[in-house]
Amino acid sequence: MQALPGTQTRPNPGGLFRWLKRSSMLGVGVLVVIAGILIAPLPGPGGVPVIALGLILILRSSYRAKRYFIRAQYARPRWVYPFRRLLRRNPEFGQVFWQQALRAEKMVEKNVLRRRRRPLIRMRKKMRRMWRRAFG
Repeated sequence: MQALPGTQTRPNPGGLFRWLKRSSMLGVGVLVVIAGILIAPLPGPGGVPVIALGLILILRSSYRAKRYFIRAQYARPRWVYPFRRLLRRNPEFGQVFWQQALRAEKMVEKNVLRRRRRPLIRMRKKMRRMWRRAFG
């Protein structure tokens, strides 16, 4: 039997290595997500970035997770966009987390505080002025 032009006649030698690499990345991603869930009750935002990192590892190693991610992207594009930015080749971690912090601040002020004075925005601007005086 002749092989078609451009196809391989012998099995791919890197197939087993690729499968082991994907499986190990998937396992590490699941462990990182579990660690993030365990860290989440502690004070501070420690669990959220750890869970995001675990989800990124899972998305890079699992085709099924990618399919679910694409479905979620069509259903809730604003929620999925930060993860898409973190999945790029050279992700901008600081900018993504800063954008999410501003989004969370806006949501808290809109839904929880419901005041006209916007205390979180004033506090953030005051902290920025103090930082610039001290280090700028």
